[in-house]
Amino acid sequence: MILYQQDKLSVRVLQKDDAELLVRWLSDPKVLEYYEGRDNAHDLDKVREHFYREDEATRCIVQYEEIDIGYIQFYPVLEEERRLYGYTDRQETLYGMDQFIGETQFWNTGIGTKLVASMRDYLMRRGVDAIVMDPQAWNHRALRCYEKCGFVKMKMLPSHERHEGEMRDCWLIEYRK
Repeated sequence: MILYQQDKLSVRVLQKDDAELLVRWLSDPKVLEYYEGRDNAHDLDKVREHFYREDEATRCIVQYEEIDIGYIQFYPVLEEERRLYGYTDRQETLYGMDQFIGETQFWNTGIGTKLVASMRDYLMRRGVDAIVMDPQAWNHRALRCYEKCGFVKMKMLPSHERHEGEMRDCWLIEYRK
């Protein structure tokens, strides 16, 4: 099922037979350097465990000109993360987002920015008050993309995420109407 289409970009709901595609992307060291870490390659079992579990997330495949090129997910931010991020005193609809372009030949082409902006708009049209992400502080390319899409750095999250054997600092970033 296609969630939306904008120009040459479309986002469709993850299907069962997309697992092999995720395995290919998440065993590529170039992709893993930025998503999950090169020490965390995914085989079929790990993809099924991580991407096909039942929870609140909507998991999707990103297509460009009808070619599967990446992954995006969005989900309501639950109480534990709300506490960590400092959103406990707000009664609002807060969503998180994660994404990557798995086909590296599509990197540095502007597609990531189009993807983030289009998903931001999709969620805002559905009544989301704010979107948060927590990219690693060293990932300047991702941060530039998110800032181009209107996300603002809110606070540093020290030692927030394990990546390649080390706890890494992350930025809490937010987009709000």
